[in-house]
Amino acid sequence: MVETQINSKHPDDVISSARADTPPPSPHTIPEPSQLDEFSLGGSSLLASRRIHALKQGDLFGVFDQTGDILWGQDIADGLYYHDTRYLSGLTFRLGGQRPVLLSAVVRENNVMLSVNLTNETLALNDGTRLAHDLLHVLRSRFLWEGKCFERIEIRNFDVARHDISCDLRFFADFADLFEARGMKRKKRGENLEPELGESDVSLSYRGLDDRIRTTRILFSPTPKTLSSDHATFDFSIEPGQKILIHVEVQCDPTSCSTVPPGRAFLQGAVAARRALRLASSRATAIATSNEIFNEAIRRSICDIYMLLTEKKTGPYPYAGVPWFSTVFGRDALITSMQTLWLDPLITKGVLKYLALNQADKEDPQADAEPGKILHEVRLGEMAELGEVPFRRYYGSVDATPLFVMLAGDYLERTGDVGTLSELWSHVTRAIDWIERFGDRDGDGFVEYGRRNRDGLVNQGWKDSYDSIFHADGTLAEGPIALCEVQAYVYAARRAAAQIGRRLGQTAYATHQDEKADALRVSFNLTFWNDDIGTYVIALDGNKKQCAIRSSNAGHVLLTDIAPATRAAQVVSTLMNRNSFSGWGIRTIPEGEVRYNPMAYHNGSVWPHDNALIAMGFARHGFREEATLIFQALFDAALYTDLRRLPELFCGFTRSRSEGPVRYPVACSPQAWAAATLPALLQAILGLRYDPGTVTVEFVRPSLPESIDTLVLFNLAVGGESLTVRIVRTGEEVAINVVERSSSIRMLIIN
Repeated sequence: MVETQINSKHPDDVISSARADTPPPSPHTIPEPSQLDEFSLGGSSLLASRRIHALKQGDLFGVFDQTGDILWGQDIADGLYYHDTRYLSGLTFRLGGQRPVLLSAVVRENNVMLSVNLTNETLALNDGTRLAHDLLHVLRSRFLWEGKCFERIEIRNFDVARHDISCDLRFFADFADLFEARGMKRKKRGENLEPELGESDVSLSYRGLDDRIRTTRILFSPTPKTLSSDHATFDFSIEPGQKILIHVEVQCDPTSCSTVPPGRAFLQGAVAARRALRLASSRATAIATSNEIFNEAIRRSICDIYMLLTEKKTGPYPYAGVPWFSTVFGRDALITSMQTLWLDPLITKGVLKYLALNQADKEDPQADAEPGKILHEVRLGEMAELGEVPFRRYYGSVDATPLFVMLAGDYLERTGDVGTLSELWSHVTRAIDWIERFGDRDGDGFVEYGRRNRDGLVNQGWKDSYDSIFHADGTLAEGPIALCEVQAYVYAARRAAAQIGRRLGQTAYATHQDEKADALRVSFNLTFWNDDIGTYVIALDGNKKQCAIRSSNAGHVLLTDIAPATRAAQVVSTLMNRNSFSGWGIRTIPEGEVRYNPMAYHNGSVWPHDNALIAMGFARHGFREEATLIFQALFDAALYTDLRRLPELFCGFTRSRSEGPVRYPVACSPQAWAAATLPALLQAILGLRYDPGTVTVEFVRPSLPESIDTLVLFNLAVGGESLTVRIVRTGEEVAINVVERSSSIRMLIIN
């Protein structure tokens, strides 16, 4: 179905339709079908256990096999992508005509460099002799910087004799749109242009149906022995202990010919990439604990967050995730900002300003846009430009608009930055306007969604799978649908608008918003609560019938004060029941519900960010012990994941002794709101908040899990001042000492 194929946040539906038996369309830039084995990998059982490595910098990202190759095959979408187009779709390295043996591969902790260690198979050399295995070491080092992919291949001879060796690189570029690479079929494509060959470089180009020419330029050093439109070969004589270097530079849409030799460009680019990431992450509060494994996990989280940031004219903006969501998403960035606001308010400022700049100003059914609505997604590829997918500038998100206002209020509370809120005030009021005029479709006081474009998203909350909203008998809900958490976000948005309005002298407006929030609190608790299931229902359908399903959505309600204390306690109890809490976290849908499936994308899996928001809500309502249990569960999950990196989601199977969580095969990793999970959980259990008016850092009923004895937070910044504290767990209590402070900052502990 077209509907599932273009669901841009449900990757398994899209990728499952990809085919490798249809060769790419150009004889000039792509191998003949008989040659595709050079790049091929197929078979569902092999793919299920296949590991890939991803790099991202700015608008460029790469998906690579663990050997560093870019492979082609059924259900594979490896490649180098720029602005949602695959600029390199095949790349293989061979030594003596053989695929080298993998020793290890890792993305370094700072996320800048992919390092792959390889060695040789037993090789038959050109002079008739044989080279035994494991005598040549190959180190492939790769990074991305400013629209380019740099690679250095280092080959070292550990034998006692000299050897004459050959190696070759094969490559091709299909210039597939990202949605096409993920499986969508197109009736027509553009044309591949004739390659341009130089002595040590080749340029591959494609003219799209949008009449835009996209170009991949590949430079080699030293000059290859032979170079064609898809193949470079090198011959070397290598002495004992000697090493040789090959540099490869892939440029996406180069604007000028580089005069810097590839070897020097590699070193300069690597230094610049490391420096830029280090400079950006230095803004954040630094975290160190007595638990070295947690230190690894939190360092990876921080590095992932800053890798996913892309600098816009309006400031830093976190792209949603690598590989398939490496672009602007409204909801994802708003939630990531909410999770990281305590660490680095500049991220939130950049997100708010970008989304304000791109707020809808007219009705456009094709884009699900209405005046005042906040952006859902931006895509820059050929298919988006031509309208073959509706995501060029797409607004099909029901929660991004109230979350925008909610976050604006949080930002003001965190920073006291009245100047920025003055700039954003008209955007805040327009967002509230959208809630009242377009969000509430039937005038009942609740915000509903229903797509206006038949090719748009069916479900427009964060659980956007087609089957994620349903009734107790399993029947899918028909819209317009009112989600429980969206009503809570609207409540918080009205409170935030009132708070901002008072700071800006808009007293009458503020009073009106408070009155609206009070009325919504009453109607929400009358309409969405269900005594039989002991929690808020997931949604109301188009007939205002309750979808009487227990779900993690109800936990998001606790991010606000819309729930009275007794009901907040019941929500916590329901979510921490063993049917919901798997031991690795709270499931999206608990065991026992009709559509429960621990392997489903939204109907039984565990999402780290979902749990972080729930834990933040628990802590807000005083359930610190339960928040700490969620913290420990997600930290334990990180122990079992590659690079200590929490993925987008994992399966919701019950935790078993000595076994990690079950992997979800196509989960994105890194994912921004998953990367922000551990920092958000840490803030929740510490009860950490800021008062810029009195320049105070506050800890409200702080706690630490048993896995952490001591914790140091460096550079807790508020009101232009900063503070470093040491937190020590003593039994069930904690002691907090100031290690260093600037002149007028204060610390307050509230028990």
